[in-house]
Formats: sequence, C-alpha cells, structure tokens
Amino acid sequence: MNIWTSLLSLILLVDSLFLGLLILLQLPKKEAGLAAAFGAEQTAAIFGAGSGNALTNITKWAAGIFLFLCLLISVLTAHYNRNKDRGLGAQLDKLAATAPAVVPAAPARTPAPTNVPAPVLVPVPAK
Repeated sequence: MNIWTSLLSLILLVDSLFLGLLILLQLPKKEAGLAAAFGAEQTAAIFGAGSGNALTNITKWAAGIFLFLCLLISVLTAHYNRNKDRGLGAQLDKLAATAPAVVPAAPARTPAPTNVPAPVLVPVPAK
C-alpha cells in the first residue's frame, strides 16, 4: 500500500509543477506576465488562435487531477493507518489470551520509623 501512495505522490508533484506552468503561461487581461516575456504570439503560434481556450481547458483538467489525487492519497493513507492499528490490536489480544494470568502481589507495608531524630537547623552567617 505504501508504494501506491508514493507513486501517487510523485504523480501529484509532477501535476502540481505542470499546473503552475499552465497558470503562468495563460494570457492575462492586461497583456503582462510570463506569456508576454516569451512573446505574446508564442501561445497563439503553438496552440492556434483559440489558445486561451485550450490553455484554460488544460488548466481545468490539471486542477481536477490535482484535487482527485489529493483526495485519493488521503483516503489510501487513512485506510492503511486504520488497518495497521487493527493489526496491532489483534496481536495484543492474541498475546493477552496466551499469556498466563499473573496477579501482582500486594507490596509489603513497612511501618514508619518512630525513633528518627528531628532535623537540626544550622544558622547561616550574614555577609
């Protein structure tokens, strides 16, 4: 189970980097940003005239995949931890069933000493 969460976490990392790049490459309303740094017509040349629509759709899909992977990893982790705790409880029950019943003996009470001298107070010289 641990290998699946590791693999999905790696895919989530790649998707988050891809999503960040998509967000930076989108055309802003004021024609500024990273898209303008590479030339305003670069995205139009790569994706065609409707590049804003294509980038918007790809961004929506990448965001959906990101959210789905986050949910899936959290469910898998919760399921793994619940089963791990259940296995520990079963082992403890099995150990308790096979162990002999041991009743601890009551501690021996020692009587308080009666002939203890009182503490001596020594005066401290003033400086």
